[in-house]
Amino acid sequence: MSGNDQDDPQKDSAGGNGESSRARQLFGHKSGASPWEKPEAGSPAAPATAAVQPAPTASAPYPRDAQYTPRTPIADAPPPVIPAGVDDDGELTKLHPNYRLVMRIGAIFAGLAITVAAIIAEAALRDNFDLPTGIIMLPAVAVALFLVIRIPNARFNARGYQISRDRLRVVRGVMWHSDTVVPFSRVQHIDVDQGPIERALDIATMTLHTAGSHNASVSLPGLGHELAVQMREEIRAHIKRETL
Repeated sequence: MSGNDQDDPQKDSAGGNGESSRARQLFGHKSGASPWEKPEAGSPAAPATAAVQPAPTASAPYPRDAQYTPRTPIADAPPPVIPAGVDDDGELTKLHPNYRLVMRIGAIFAGLAITVAAIIAEAALRDNFDLPTGIIMLPAVAVALFLVIRIPNARFNARGYQISRDRLRVVRGVMWHSDTVVPFSRVQHIDVDQGPIERALDIATMTLHTAGSHNASVSLPGLGHELAVQMREEIRAHIKRETL
């Protein structure tokens, strides 16, 4: 064979070193084996190419005497709408002050209707009978003023409610007194209604519809709208807990 065909030792050595270096870069062993395989006997170990990573710092141990610290309650948090327990013979909760104005507006309309009816009746009777002027109208005006001035205050003071964890008590009536207790277990559904005047004054009426024919619907007017919605949601939550 010619000299060109013969293997050059330096070329083989250089080529071998290049291939070995390439194999060590790719697989970690001079022989080109995978890094998880043991190198053959007699072959030198691959040099470490990666820098030695420092040992991770151990985290601080959890203290054995650690205790749970409860969250400090917010001082301005509002009290619950439904108290833990209420005595049925205790003091009633008064309605929203704007409800007095609603009753007064209703009394004004009633007083105007009475006055107009008295004027019409007096004019009709005066044509047929010789009646003095104001014989019917003046008493009607006095009744109308009484309805406007005194009745709204009396009705407002006679109304109130008590609510506990399992029932609602509604008290109303001046001449005909009514005291109704509604257990939440009988409540079917709850409505919160607002008329135009109530919406303008930010009050509402909460109506509890119960099972049965007697007092199937119990209304509690004169509540602040936000309070009425909150009471409705808490009563619904109580009913849901009872049905589970």
